This record gives sequence, C-alpha cells and structure tokens, in this order.
Amino acid sequence: METAANKLFVVSYDLYVTEDGERDLVEKATKEQPFQFITGLGTTLDAFESQLKGLVAGDKFEFTIASDEAYGEYNDEHVIELPKNIFEVDGRFDAERIFAGNVVPLMDADGNRMNATVVEVSNSNVKVDMNHPLAGEDLTFVGEIMESRAATNEEIQGMINMMSGEGGCGCGCDSCGDGCDCDDKEGHEGSCGSGCGCH
Repeated sequence: METAANKLFVVSYDLYVTEDGERDLVEKATKEQPFQFITGLGTTLDAFESQLKGLVAGDKFEFTIASDEAYGEYNDEHVIELPKNIFEVDGRFDAERIFAGNVVPLMDADGNRMNATVVEVSNSNVKVDMNHPLAGEDLTFVGEIMESRAATNEEIQGMINMMSGEGGCGCGCDSCGDGCDCDDKEGHEGSCGSGCGCH
C-alpha cells in the first residue's frame, strides 16, 4: 500500500443540516478533539474525502454534500419490528439499553454489524430504525484543516487494525467522516465525515 496514495488528515469542523431553511448543528469535531482519518481506506464518505483532497494545514473549508452522496434517502422499509426476546440478556429484557431514542448495535444474517435507533418498545416487539441518523439530509461541513500529510505505513496499518476490530478506536469521533462507531472518544459516538468522519 503506497503511502503517497494515503494522506492523513486532522480536521476540526461543524456539521449542519438544514431544517425549515435554518441551519441546525448536529455534530462538532473541535480543535481539542478533532476528526482524524486516512484517505483511501473507506473510513469516511468519498465525497467528504474528495472535498478535502487538495487542502493543506491552515486551509478553511465549507461545502455541502447532497444526501445521495452522503447517507442516501430515508427508507421507510428500514424501520422494522423485531421480537422483544432477541434483546434479552440472561433471560431478561435489557431495559437499561433498549429504550426509545437509544442507538443499539445489531448484526444481520450475514454477520454485518450496524447501528439502529430504537423507535418504540411494545409488549412483544421492539421497533427499530436502521436508517443512518442523517439519511435524507444534505450535510454542510464548515471547518479547518489542522494537519495534512502523507500517512506512514504504521498509521495505515493501525487504521486497518482498528477497522478489523483489533485494538481500540483511535479516531476522533465517528463523526461523519464515518468510520468508527465507538463511544468515547469525544464524548460523541462515531458517525458521519464515518464516518467518525472518524467513522
């Protein structure tokens, strides 16, 4: 893997969506807890990477990624009901983690992991929304490049190890760059640039 093809970016940003003509701040990667990612590894949105590609430390940016290049349109078919008993731990329903509004990790029949938001808990079922929380939204990023350089082989390997589940999440914030879905970290959970911009 050529390091020339893989750049390390460290960025701070505010992420906005537009609701009723007003910008709504949904995520923040601060200079104290920035979003860090390596290009070419699939940990962030392609459109996010391409917007930052030619920028260097000190450059400021503002751009909008349309929903079809971000997390796609909201799909009503991704809201499903699951039997309550699959959320049992030692024979008891896990009410501490399974409640409306909470994000829970799930696995599909093929072993793919994903996050779902609990919509409603009834007597026999749990309704979950498998859409990404930012599905259907155009994403506006306003921020600054803190660092931009060729990634070292060690950094690339470390990111690959993290993505494969070895070791901890070194990312800044699953932020929308979207990579890692761990909590933490910034006190946020991983999400958009998903990456964790992280991701």
